[in-house]
Amino acid sequence: MTDTNSSSGKKRHVLGLSGGKDSSALAIHMRDRVPEMEYFFCDTGAELPETYEYLNRLEAAVGKQIVRLNATRDFDHWLEVYQGTLPSPQMRWCTKNLKLKPLEEWVGDDEVISYVAIRADENRLGYVSTKPNISAVFPFREDGIDRAGVDRILDEAGIGLPAYYEWRTRSGCYFCFFQRKHEWVGLKDRHPDLFEKAIAYEEKVNYRRTAMQGREYTWSQGESLHELIERRDEIEAKHQAALDRAAKRVKPNSPLLQVLADAHDEDDDEAGCAVCHL
Repeated sequence: MTDTNSSSGKKRHVLGLSGGKDSSALAIHMRDRVPEMEYFFCDTGAELPETYEYLNRLEAAVGKQIVRLNATRDFDHWLEVYQGTLPSPQMRWCTKNLKLKPLEEWVGDDEVISYVAIRADENRLGYVSTKPNISAVFPFREDGIDRAGVDRILDEAGIGLPAYYEWRTRSGCYFCFFQRKHEWVGLKDRHPDLFEKAIAYEEKVNYRRTAMQGREYTWSQGESLHELIERRDEIEAKHQAALDRAAKRVKPNSPLLQVLADAHDEDDDEAGCAVCHL
C-alpha cells in the first residue's frame, strides 16, 4: 500500500473515488477549489475492467495521481477468516477489510477532512469515519448539486460516464452482492470470465458448507448464480418491462442511465453500499 502520510502536521484534504459518477464529478468539482486535495481509490483487486479504465481518464481530468490503496490481505484471505461466509448486506466484511481499513491506515493520525459525494437530491449518508481525526464535508449538498448537476460536470469535463453504466448503475466489485438480477446477467454477457469466477466462489464455499451440513451462501439473494442464469429470459423480460414503465415516468429525452436507474428502483434489492458505489 502506498504510504503518502504527511508528517508536517498540516490538515489533509482527501477525496475517495469509487469509480462511480458521483465521486468522479465531485473530484472535478473540487479540482480548482482545493488544490491540495489528495485523491484515493481503495482497490479490492476485484474491480471491473471498466472501473480501472475510467479512473485513468479521471486522473487525466483532475491532473493529479489517484493513489491506489490496497489492503495488505486480499479477499481470499478474509474469506478464510470468516470461515467461507460470503459477504452480504447483513455482513459487509468486504467493505470493512478491503475499503475502510486501507483508508484509515493511509490517513493514520493526521487531521483529515474527507469530501463525500452525497448529492443535494439524496437522503442518505456516505462513509463517515468514527476516527476523531477525520471529519466529513458534503460539497454537493452545500452547493445544491443534484443528479443533473453531476451529469453536467462530467459532460463539461469531457469524460462522460464509465462504460459499465450501459448495464449496471453502481460501481463496485464484479461479484458485489448488491447487484440486481439483471446486472448479474449483464456481467455474464460482458465479462463471462468474471461471472465464472463468481460462480467458483459460490461452489467453493458451498462445498465446504455441505460437508459441514451448514447453510448455503449465494451472491444473489434467494438463488445461486447457476439458478439465476437459467432464469435469464424471465429476468430480462421483467427488466425490459420495468424499462418501458420508467421511460414513461422520466422526462422525454432523458439519458439512458436515468431510465435504467428509475427501472432499477422498482427492484426490492437494498440500496448499494455508499462506500463502494458513490
